Amino acid sequence: MLARGTPKRTVPKNIGRPDYADHPEGLPISEQQMRQSAQIKVLSDEEIEGMRVACKLGREVLEEASKVIDVGVTTDEIDRIVHEACIERECYPSPLNYYQFPRSCCTSVNEVICHGIPDLRPLSNGDICNVDITVYHRGYHGDLNETFWVGEVSEIGKKLTRVTWECLQKAIDIVKPGEKYREIGNVIQKHAQAHGFSVVRSYCGHGIHQLFHTAPSIPHYAKNKAVGVMKAGHCFTIEPMISQGTWRDDMWPDKWTAVTADGLLSAQFEHTLLVTATGVEILTARQSNGGQPYFMDK
Repeated sequence: MLARGTPKRTVPKNIGRPDYADHPEGLPISEQQMRQSAQIKVLSDEEIEGMRVACKLGREVLEEASKVIDVGVTTDEIDRIVHEACIERECYPSPLNYYQFPRSCCTSVNEVICHGIPDLRPLSNGDICNVDITVYHRGYHGDLNETFWVGEVSEIGKKLTRVTWECLQKAIDIVKPGEKYREIGNVIQKHAQAHGFSVVRSYCGHGIHQLFHTAPSIPHYAKNKAVGVMKAGHCFTIEPMISQGTWRDDMWPDKWTAVTADGLLSAQFEHTLLVTATGVEILTARQSNGGQPYFMDK
């Protein structure tokens, strides 16, 4: 359900906006022009610096959201805080009007895999809630997400969250020049399956820079057909969605909310990464608490 009683939030005109922000159907024309190309952009030093800034600001926005996630808080309230935190930092919240997405972040609770639309349902004790933030700042997108624990979470919810975080870490560990993009899914699925969990197949990691979603497309499951080899200057997300039961997904009538086909839990973590000459730089890394995810603070 779309949040009742909360009108679409606006962004001041002085803040730079992506092309889809004012398109009547929310179409990212610049992305669509690149659709046919599997070529992966190598970022210049100036572009890398733009990405560093956008990703740092994205992390700051998620940090603000993390402070309010609790029993009784609505996901619409989280969205309001995210939206205002973006504006304060002269960022456009990238999800807003992207293919007409109606809100400024995605909030995915329990069986929701991804792309949940913030609404007026209060979070309940025991929920797991993913908050996915992307900001657009001076021409660049920075994208990250984390799964949070609301109140007292079940042991299976805790285990799923931990294993999903570990899947992301293990995938990041192999990022370096010369590595094949298709290897990422092999590493993730091996770890998820070892713990009895499954990997969602319908949604992938992606290239990101001046475009929100672009080449490469990075599946998180094994034996995938991802094209390409990592080179210094490549910038992309890894964002495994790991499910308690089946890997299969369904779509809600809102045409956005992806849910597990069996109604069991799903968790996700995401970083934006830069391939460097020697390995990888995590552009969206948390600067405090040793970079650990928020659920570990509990």
